[in-house]
Formats: sequence, structure tokens, C-alpha cells
Amino acid sequence: MVGTGTLINVVTVLVGGMMGTLLGARLPERVRETIMHGLGLLTIVIGVQLSFETDNILIVLGGLLLGGITGELLHIEGRINQLGRWLEHKTTRVGSRPASDPPQDAARPGTSRFSRAFLTASLVFCVGPMTILGSIQDGLTGDYTLLAIKATLDGFASLAFASTLGPGVIFAALTVLAYQGALTLGAGWASAVLTDPMVAEMTATGGVLMLALGLGLLEIKQIRAGNLLPAIVVAPLIVAVVKWVAR
Repeated sequence: MVGTGTLINVVTVLVGGMMGTLLGARLPERVRETIMHGLGLLTIVIGVQLSFETDNILIVLGGLLLGGITGELLHIEGRINQLGRWLEHKTTRVGSRPASDPPQDAARPGTSRFSRAFLTASLVFCVGPMTILGSIQDGLTGDYTLLAIKATLDGFASLAFASTLGPGVIFAALTVLAYQGALTLGAGWASAVLTDPMVAEMTATGGVLMLALGLGLLEIKQIRAGNLLPAIVVAPLIVAVVKWVAR
């Protein structure tokens, strides 16, 4: 069982995403542009707040460097884009649009808006201490209060994101289900392995990735945030290595 809190979170993202998709089609372009910029500013603010969780900025730097190299070698963003295209193809009505010609993201040629929405929403919904601590708490004690609070926030966020980025936001529910569900199922292992310093550096690194997303939403600079995803894993590993060496 993935946990009650995670299921609630998945439902709120689905409902918010569907409502936002329906609402977005009725909004004038200038309104959607203003909402997009507002979301970009908020994403940057959240990213800055999370990045201050670090106790050693060099660990975040190391995570970004090693994680970025890994992501580029593995072409993670390209694979995410392929997944987004596949999901879009499977959910697009036959004949409504050529499967090989999904709508492109004008700010990032070669990337579909669907994929950008999926990646952006997935990161926003899964980065942060509430995700990790809430999932572990749900798995160990069955108390899903923290995840219920997060689910409410994510529901409103998915509505706002979907109204401007489109239906790709809805599929971020799959990421929430997989990531939070895995943490809940492995709560005993996660609580034993993930120390407070590791969670802090993981959160701070995720905050930097959210800054990258915010810059993209504001159309200031398009950064391949998908290729930086391994940094979220590398940062806590560096913490573990540093602790082991310091013994």
C-alpha cells in the first residue's frame, strides 16, 4: 500500500490539473501570460527558501556538478521529453493532431509544452522536506497529516500550472504516486538511511533546481533542469561520504 496521504495527494493533483486545463482554454492569452509570470516568481521564491536549508553550500555545488554531468551523459531531459511526447500521443484523440507533431515550447525549441509541464510540475510537487518527511511519517505511523496539507497545496498549484502549461501537469500525479509511494513503502529503510543533514542538502539542491524552473517560466533563461535531476541524489551521497571520511 502506497499510503493514504500519497493517494490523497494524487487525487488533488489530478482534480486540480483537470480543472486548470479546462479553465486555461477559456483564459485570454494575456491573462495566461500574467499567471505564468506569477508562477515563475513564486517558484523562484520557493527555490530560494529551500536552497537556504543547506549547511554547506559546497555540498550543493558538488551535487550540481556531478549530477549535471551524469544527467548530460544520460540525456535525462531528452528522455523526459520523449516520455512526454509518448504520454501526449497516448492521450490525444486520433485525428486531432499528428502524433509526430506535438505543440512545441516556443521558449525551448525541440521540447513540447506537454513535456515541459510534466517536468515542471513533477519537480514542484516532489521537491521539499514535506514530501520526504510526510511520506516517511505516513509509512511508519500511518499519520498522513503532513501529506494531507501538502496535497491541498499541490491541488491549488496544479490548477494554476495546468491553466497555463496545459494537461502535462496532470501526469505529474504519476510522479507523485511513484516517488512518495516508494518513500512510504520503504519508510523504515529511508528513516534509517536519510539523516537530517542528508535531507537538508537534498532539499537545498532541489531548491536550486526550482530556481532553474522559475527562470524558465519567466523566460529569462532556459536551463536543462531535467539533466540536473541526479544532483538531488548525489548531494545526500556526498553528505554520507563526508561523514564516513570524517570518522
